Amino acid sequence: MSHLRRLTAFLFTTEIALCAMAAQDLAADNAAPAQTVASVASLDSGDTAWVLISAALVLLMTPGLAFFYGGLVRKKNVLSVLMQCLMMIGLITIHWVICGYSLAFGPDIGGVIGGLDWAGLRGVTGEPGSYAPTIPHNVFMIYQAMFAVITPALIIGAFAERMRFSSFCVFSLLWATFVYAPVCHWVWGEGGFLRKMGALDFAGGTVVHINAGLAALAAALILGKRHGFTKTISPPHSLPFAVLGASLLWFGWFGFNAGSALSAGGLAGSAFVATHVAASTAAFAWAILDSLHHSRPTALGIITGAVAGLVAVTPAAGFITPLGAMGIGLSVSIICWLSVTYMKPLLGYDDSLDAYGVHGVGGIWGAIATGLWASKAVNPAGADGLFHGNPALLVIQLKAVAVTAAYAFVCSCLLLKLVNLALPLRVSEREERVGLDLSLHSEAAYTLID
Repeated sequence: MSHLRRLTAFLFTTEIALCAMAAQDLAADNAAPAQTVASVASLDSGDTAWVLISAALVLLMTPGLAFFYGGLVRKKNVLSVLMQCLMMIGLITIHWVICGYSLAFGPDIGGVIGGLDWAGLRGVTGEPGSYAPTIPHNVFMIYQAMFAVITPALIIGAFAERMRFSSFCVFSLLWATFVYAPVCHWVWGEGGFLRKMGALDFAGGTVVHINAGLAALAAALILGKRHGFTKTISPPHSLPFAVLGASLLWFGWFGFNAGSALSAGGLAGSAFVATHVAASTAAFAWAILDSLHHSRPTALGIITGAVAGLVAVTPAAGFITPLGAMGIGLSVSIICWLSVTYMKPLLGYDDSLDAYGVHGVGGIWGAIATGLWASKAVNPAGADGLFHGNPALLVIQLKAVAVTAAYAFVCSCLLLKLVNLALPLRVSEREERVGLDLSLHSEAAYTLID
């Protein structure tokens, strides 16, 4: 009974505190009605609706990634990959609310990080913010949250089938704090030094794909190869799963790229067209390359090519013409195909699902290609690239790539080493041979496993 009385008292006190907070908020709202009316008047319902829909599309990409990666692993590890992807939705969303958004987009500190002024989403309301004046600040925040969720999930492709789940969660939380948030602020935050330098990244080629791709390379090198790598590793257990996942990624990517216009207008339409053209071109080109090299096209090749095209067009989507998108799609397909087919076997690292070979290499090329194909005729807020008479942008893009790649790789290595001091990164050999579904989660996707 004493426990019950204490619990009742606690709940009663909490209720009083919440009521007091609500009363304070109501008083603050009533104190400045003119400002609230003026702020609401600047909102655009069409822009707000489009960004909310885009946020939902980007959220769909994480389950899409789960199916894409899940189909490519062995059947005894499919649930572990789905678990890791889905855990990112919960874990990183909580982190984003508590401090991630403020660190990434909060008031600038020295061009490298945001302050904690918006920690706990304090001050992030339904009124417009400085980043997007025609949509509510909280809509911009939740849209960006979806980017923060999928970025560490991309890294899973490098260490699939061999990383301990608890270690993965701790690493992801640290990585979101010390790698994703700072790089996001450098590129997109007001006052970020790469933004002030003039680096262009429309929807995340640098912030998302280079960042995650280099972290993936670090993870593949530090965790080492899977047992039986190159000799007894079986092929993807379910290509239909992988095709479904790639299709969901392609669909969601329209929110990723076209939504980054932050308005429902011509720029969103231009980014939408560029995204689809680049992905289609890259998928077609990869099928041709497979036909020339293996004498037949493959479903795995087409979906890998499509994802490579989507990755590469991401930083450029709002700055290029459809012909520029075709150029990026064709070139990235060749570059990533060479990376996956020749570079990985030559260097011997085990990037399980080609997270570095597609996202890292594709993201690097996409950022560089933005410096080639960008045109102010498409987006006056951008800059002309080399093919439009401005070689300076290419130099800026190269600098941004070098800084981001080096920071992401070194910091990811340090964080992985740090986590390994407290928690083993890798599962035991027995757990790996049994499969992570059973050994870590006591579940099985299928009744029979290899």
